[in-house]
Amino acid sequence: MQLPEVEKHGEWPAGMTLWFTGLSGAGKTTLCRVVADYLSAAGFPVAILDGDEIRQTISAGLGYSREDREENIRRITLAAEGLVESGVITLVAAISPYAAMRAEARKRLGSFIEIYVNASLPTCIDRDPKGLYHRALIGEIRDFTAISDPYEPPLNPEVECNTDSESIEESVAKILNTVFAKGLRPPPWGAIRVA
Repeated sequence: MQLPEVEKHGEWPAGMTLWFTGLSGAGKTTLCRVVADYLSAAGFPVAILDGDEIRQTISAGLGYSREDREENIRRITLAAEGLVESGVITLVAAISPYAAMRAEARKRLGSFIEIYVNASLPTCIDRDPKGLYHRALIGEIRDFTAISDPYEPPLNPEVECNTDSESIEESVAKILNTVFAKGLRPPPWGAIRVA
């Protein structure tokens, strides 16, 4: 099943944030990139802030203690704020394990859609191409989310994508329909449907 063909649709006058949170390997970056490609092809201004890329650039000096993770999310939020104020739909894909930091980002960014990319820990371990979970389980990596550091799942996300059981198309359709319901003017064909 494929999503509808995209037609150019014009520009959105105000930015918004789509915040993808979930465990490493849950599918945040995959869904984020598909949604971004779709919105961009429809003519909306889009930017991606990927947690792995942020860790290599503006947060390169940070570790994985709670304080460093919180600072990382603050930096991501600050970067997103500038983009959103410029009218850009900003997609953030970051584990962001602590509920309080996601709430702070929501408060600061205003137009905010939290997307919980939910996959079981065994699924995330199976998907892990870098072997990070294995290294965390044998003690080579400290402060690893869901192994030796907590992940606080969202209690009331605007969207929950269960990537254990949903196809990418189903998850993307849920996200886009929520984005359109929250104020982004939908393309001429209306809601996104998955057959």
